[in-house]
Amino acid sequence: MVEFWIQFAVLMACIFIGARISGVGLGVMGGLGLAIFVYIFGLQPASPPVDVIFMILAVITAAGTLQAAGGMDFLVYLAEKALRRNPKHITFMAPIVTYLFTFCAGTGHVAYAVLPVIAEVAKESKVRPERPMGIAVIASQQAITASPISAATVTLLALLSPFNITLLQILMICIPATFLACMIAALISSRRGVELPDDPIYKERLEKGLVEVSKKDKSYNMNGKSKVAVGLFLTGAVLVVLMGSMEFLRPAWEVDGELVRLSMPFTIQIIMLSIAGIMILLCKPKVDQIVSGSVFKAGATAVVAIFGIAWMGNTFFTGNQEFIQGNIQELVTVAPWLFAIALFILSILLYSQAATVSALMPLGISLGISPALLIAMFPSVNGYFFFPNYGTVVAAINFDTTGTTRIGKYVLNHSFMIPGLISTFMAVVIGIILSVFLF
Repeated sequence: MVEFWIQFAVLMACIFIGARISGVGLGVMGGLGLAIFVYIFGLQPASPPVDVIFMILAVITAAGTLQAAGGMDFLVYLAEKALRRNPKHITFMAPIVTYLFTFCAGTGHVAYAVLPVIAEVAKESKVRPERPMGIAVIASQQAITASPISAATVTLLALLSPFNITLLQILMICIPATFLACMIAALISSRRGVELPDDPIYKERLEKGLVEVSKKDKSYNMNGKSKVAVGLFLTGAVLVVLMGSMEFLRPAWEVDGELVRLSMPFTIQIIMLSIAGIMILLCKPKVDQIVSGSVFKAGATAVVAIFGIAWMGNTFFTGNQEFIQGNIQELVTVAPWLFAIALFILSILLYSQAATVSALMPLGISLGISPALLIAMFPSVNGYFFFPNYGTVVAAINFDTTGTTRIGKYVLNHSFMIPGLISTFMAVVIGIILSVFLF
């Protein structure tokens, strides 16, 4: 028992230090923890998450190609048109836009492109920017657990595939759960704080000349090829969903007298690499811009993080499976919501939904929690907002020149806490209700 807690302390220390380093630091600290488990404690290393890594690489290659081909600019252009057409309803339109962006691209980092637009349109409409900015950032992350091509969803699918769980089953719970939760949080956000003209910090910044003048004439370099790139990328996402939900669409071969179908990891890899290839042939993006763009860099960082942290976590849980099941299983079975809290807390430390899934979901599976309940609790990995130092959170604060989107006096009373807690809690609750009817 003492050895278990020492190993657990090592696990948490590597996660905490890696999270503080951020970026690839999380992955390499996971590798260091793995080395300690293997060479000092004598644990047999689990298998590295190869399928997950290759799936994510294929997806971010396609997403990076989309960005290099101008597809992201085209999406931003459409988003700005939608927001300017409904300025008074921006607190609801903004999260819808960022949700769709993340849903289509598989990463929340695409929100950077529209956050300045949201802040600008809100300011022009005299709507307190904190209201749409706070929930827009949260929605951009909630959608990760609903996107068919996000690293987190792909990782969950790989873990639950042995239980005959399909991608469509995951999406049937997570899409309505996360979207409805974001809309509930948007409704509450629409009543937050005083009106913009009455905000004392805004008045002060206005007097000091710190509030930027709006620039309505924003131009985007778009052409037919950027539209083709968007169409191809969305086609790839649809194909992934169809082949994940309708097994007969995937080819099969007879192996040792048994029919074996193409696995979903291989299906995702083939489809997304093919889509990237077609985009390169038809849209002619600069190939070097594919790997230098923000989308590919963010995805590659996630791959390294998942590689190290998941391998370390799987080795720890596998090596201590008997102890964990004997001492924790009954508690989690009686109160499964405790596992959702564990996912939420770990996601705060890791700043990565995919890494959280890789590190902790295997434990939930080993404890005997039903796959349906694990899917319902999936959105609880969106706890990155708790401390206001995540990239999109910091960006949103900086883009709002009115000063209404801010970190509070006590740090944790920031603009993203209330919409984040509401949306995460409601997504899990709605997910649990849906799982009862769908499974």
